[in-house]
Amino acid sequence: MSENSYDIHEVIEMALSDHTSFRDIERLYGLSADDVKRIMRQNLKRGSYEAWRRRVRKFADRREHYK
Repeated sequence: MSENSYDIHEVIEMALSDHTSFRDIERLYGLSADDVKRIMRQNLKRGSYEAWRRRVRKFADRREHYK
């Protein structure tokens, strides 16, 4: 999907939300979980990206349908 067909800032905001799953983002923008992770890695500071990934993994371990 081309970058012009979605707003990076909106994708980042959705990815940072604990209430939005990767599946929701894919339905809206056609971006896979790997695409979202790539966008986050490219647009967040390294420490922020790593903290986000830790949080996503921690919640995913506790909830079957998280991110």
